[in-house]
Amino acid sequence: MNKTNKTTEIKTETKKVEVKSEDKKEHFAIAKCLNVPISTKQSVEVANFIRGKETSKAKMLLNEVLKHKKAVPFKRYNRDTGHKAGNIAAGRFPEKAIQNFLILINSVEANAEDKGLDSKNLIITELKSDLGPQQWHQGRMRRRKMKNTHLSIKVMEKEE
Repeated sequence: MNKTNKTTEIKTETKKVEVKSEDKKEHFAIAKCLNVPISTKQSVEVANFIRGKETSKAKMLLNEVLKHKKAVPFKRYNRDTGHKAGNIAAGRFPEKAIQNFLILINSVEANAEDKGLDSKNLIITELKSDLGPQQWHQGRMRRRKMKNTHLSIKVMEKEE
């Protein structure tokens, strides 16, 4: 019995699909800060304070907190926290966390401008603060864990 091997050639056609630059345009921008030496509990409260606001309004609110004119309402981590003036119950002025959030907002605005988005019409859609890696401080009597937090932000253009 003789078997003959038949070789068949398969021809494939490749089609190039051109994508217009308008279709590739993304309508969001992202920025991250990793291993920031701030309290995770305070950064969660600050994130809840400015989430869903425009970036310009968020920067204005954070600058008011730095000047101690407005307090950040502490709704979740508010044990033994004093009441502040205004329409809030417990509140504080977490200056170190706010300075890092201002750096993050300026960074995401620059990323959005680089992508071609209008930096005046940006809304903060996602803002997360997560626990970072915990290294140990060296100490004579005992050791303590360092505070580290990961921050990430996502902004989108406001639809008119």
